[in-house]
Amino acid sequence: MRDELLTAFHRRHASHSFTDCPIAEADLDYVLEAGRLSPSAFGLEPWHFVVCRGPADKSALQAACFGQPQVGEAAAVIVILARASDLAPDQAYTLKLLEREYPGERLAAGLAMYRDFYASVDVTAWSITQCHIAAANMMTAAAVIGLDSCPIGGYLPDAVTAAISADPTRFRPALVLALGYSNEAVPTKQRLDMDTIVTRR
Repeated sequence: MRDELLTAFHRRHASHSFTDCPIAEADLDYVLEAGRLSPSAFGLEPWHFVVCRGPADKSALQAACFGQPQVGEAAAVIVILARASDLAPDQAYTLKLLEREYPGERLAAGLAMYRDFYASVDVTAWSITQCHIAAANMMTAAAVIGLDSCPIGGYLPDAVTAAISADPTRFRPALVLALGYSNEAVPTKQRLDMDTIVTRR
C-alpha cells in the first residue's frame, strides 16, 4: 500500500493536453468519493462539486480560464465551489453539521467556538483553502486508477460562477479540475530534496 500510494504521487502531473477518451462513470464516482470523504475543519465540508462534460459547458469554462486548452479537451471538468454565506453561524447548513460534529451537550460550546472563529477570519477565503484539501485527494485518487488531471487556479471567478449558473452569494470557485486521459507522457517528478524542505527539531 505504501508503494502504491507513492507510485500514484509520482504518476500524478498537471496534464496540459487530453485525449478524447471518455471517463467511465464508476471512475468519475471514485474521484468524487475521494473528495466527499476529505477532512474539513469543524466537519463543515464546505465544498460543492459541479461536474461538466458537455461541450458548451466546457467551452464556457475554458473562456473563463483564460482559454487554457486542457479545460476544453478534458473528458470532465470539475468545478470545486467553496461555500460562502452558507457558513454563517446561524445558517441551517452550518447548524446541521455542527450538531453532527458536536452532538448533545457539546453543541453550545462548539457553536460558541465557531462563532469566535467566524468573527476572526475571512471565512470565504478559509472555505477555499479547505476545498483544496478535497482537490488534492481527488487528484491522487485519479492517479491511483490511471486518470490524469490538471488543477487550474488561473480563472476569472465571476465568469466561472456564471458559466455553471452558481449562486455567487452562496458559492465562490475554489479550483477548476480538468480530468481525463493525458496526451502527454508522464514526466519525471522534479521536487526539492527532503533536507531543503524539512526542518527537524
